[in-house]
Amino acid sequence: MKPFLVLAGLLAPLVMLQTSSDVTPAILGEVENSLVLTCMEEAKQLVDKAYKERRESIKQSLRSGTASPMELISYFKQPVAATRTAVRAADYLHVALDLLKRKLQPLRPGPFNVTDVLTSAQLNLLSKTSGCAYQDVGVRCPEQDKYRTITGHCNNRRSPTLGASNRAFARWLPAEYEDGVSLPFGWTPGVKRGGFTVPLARKVSNVIVRFPNEQLTPDQERALIFMQWGQFLDHEITLTPEPATRSSFFTSINCETSCVQQPPCFPLKIPPNDPRIKNQADCIPFFRSCSACTGSNITIRNQINALTSFVDGSAVYGSEEPLARRLRNLTNQLGLLAVNTDFRDNGRALMPFDNMHDDPCLLTNRSARIPCFLAGDMRSSEMPELTSTLLVREQNRLATELNHLNPHWSGERLYQESRKIVRAMIQIITYRDYLPLVLGPRAMRKYLPMYRGYNDSVDPRIANVFTNASRYDHTLIQPFMFHLDNRYRSTGPNPRVALSTVFFASWRTILEGGIDPILRGLMVTPAKLNRQDQIVGDKIRERLFVQVMRTGLDLPALNMQLSRDHGLPGYNAWRRFCGLPQPSTVGELGTVLKNLGLAQKLMVQYGTPNNIDIWTGGVSEPLEPNGRVGQLLACLIGTQFRMLRDGDRFWWENPGVFTAQQKQALANISLPRIICDNTGITTVSKNNIFMSNTYPRDFVNCSSIPRLNLAPWREA
Repeated sequence: MKPFLVLAGLLAPLVMLQTSSDVTPAILGEVENSLVLTCMEEAKQLVDKAYKERRESIKQSLRSGTASPMELISYFKQPVAATRTAVRAADYLHVALDLLKRKLQPLRPGPFNVTDVLTSAQLNLLSKTSGCAYQDVGVRCPEQDKYRTITGHCNNRRSPTLGASNRAFARWLPAEYEDGVSLPFGWTPGVKRGGFTVPLARKVSNVIVRFPNEQLTPDQERALIFMQWGQFLDHEITLTPEPATRSSFFTSINCETSCVQQPPCFPLKIPPNDPRIKNQADCIPFFRSCSACTGSNITIRNQINALTSFVDGSAVYGSEEPLARRLRNLTNQLGLLAVNTDFRDNGRALMPFDNMHDDPCLLTNRSARIPCFLAGDMRSSEMPELTSTLLVREQNRLATELNHLNPHWSGERLYQESRKIVRAMIQIITYRDYLPLVLGPRAMRKYLPMYRGYNDSVDPRIANVFTNASRYDHTLIQPFMFHLDNRYRSTGPNPRVALSTVFFASWRTILEGGIDPILRGLMVTPAKLNRQDQIVGDKIRERLFVQVMRTGLDLPALNMQLSRDHGLPGYNAWRRFCGLPQPSTVGELGTVLKNLGLAQKLMVQYGTPNNIDIWTGGVSEPLEPNGRVGQLLACLIGTQFRMLRDGDRFWWENPGVFTAQQKQALANISLPRIICDNTGITTVSKNNIFMSNTYPRDFVNCSSIPRLNLAPWREA
């Protein structure tokens, strides 16, 4: 149904009242329920049609072998299962509101918010007919629960959905959209932000981030595995799905081949004199993140987290029950996760293959015919270093050991107890070893003080701003994956593999030596150091993929566009949130950054520090002493991880989760020991594995690394 052809008929039930300057928008007119319901039905038809066309398009491109790297990435970020149901309901709601506004616009000159002319009963009607109102219906928590749920439900008994998968992100500050509701700043040409022009994200990337010198500065105090753990952790707690359609809901324009800006497409425009993209009429495709059903306030757009918020091993075990069951070996009562039945890694287990009908990993090496892996996080095949193979092996090792100690335990008990230990391992490694090296000692004391127990008034949800702040990790990426032999020397036909060739290349893990050479490379190779004149290397900024569609991918520019898409407030709002000084002049910004030249560049682009995109401002700050982020990101990251810890009823140190003897045993675990127990590697870092370690000086034999003593888990 075309919106404007039926405008007269649809507006017949609309009774317009006389307006005046002192009449509130809510009573400027009365909209009949029939119009609301008509728009919802039309919205459902539009959304369902777009979803179906997208599915068919993906299938066709995979079958024909023409899928681009961008399409492969989006394939793994498509909403599936319960996420798809939640996202579809939110799309129904937002498209229906958009249709209502389009139909009412001719009778209401000037800008207006459509929700202002709807009654609370009509907003409730929209919520119910879209399906949003029923998202949390039927959540029941058991009287006693020894183990956490896969979905994260019931962690907080007073508010069972806090931290659960497929819920909206938390908003620490109110969203800032161009129209106050959903349009990102930079959407409408000529519309300013706080009186200043919104700069093109690609131009900011060119001016602030770009440095043509390919000689990156290695970090003398951080190993590349420091970067990799950060990326694993990010994939453990956040996944913002991309839309289930690549076309406009209203015109069916394909945004992968067109630069037209229509929901859900928000392409990055190309500035004049771009160093790489000469056609200014071209663009870098960008798709708005999936929106979420947002409870009582259905008007302000928010985004959805498809994963549980908790540090709970969901990257290994999944965030939805159907996937969790698929990941288990249910052919016996041994509590094991399923493993690959076709290939082994020097005799050790690999993750099972997924059974996708059209498998994108097959396209990266057609002759090898190696499918994608199946893991708790759908992005596990994105890069070989991101696979959860190591922790899958640890789960099965623990389950086997516990079975020997307690032969009377059921398969379910073995699975849950092993999962509980793996979860504790991830928490301990993250908070004891990783975060202090991110934040530095001063910020650790301020934002992550000693644990004092579970607090059910703490909101453990991932904050929307954290989805951007956590991307500081992009400043640490080296543009290569390194393969090293057992004496930590370059090995194999491809000792240094460009990142541009490893995405979705599951075949590399199987045919190029397994995970051991990769782990050795991560342990001894330095991470990249974030410097104000070397924020992200050009290999990452311009050539992260061999060829992505027409133009190529600019990771920093996409981070900025994402912050605008998510309605994140600017730099100074977040510094105010953190109790930090808010610079207003170029001199004050130069003082904060300890770099007047960089401050001048930022002011030329944004006009005011208020408008600096959170990612850009965050990674531009000087690093905290002995940390790898500046003051602002230290606050946001530290605050997030404190809430994740203190709001987690199943946190490993919370009384009653483990016995005193079990906690004492867990305190000795380490990532090097997990590597020793689950690989063929026999010499590992003797110091904090995330620190820079030189072979052989800083390495020891596995026999000197303490093992986890499982005796406290023996039952009489």
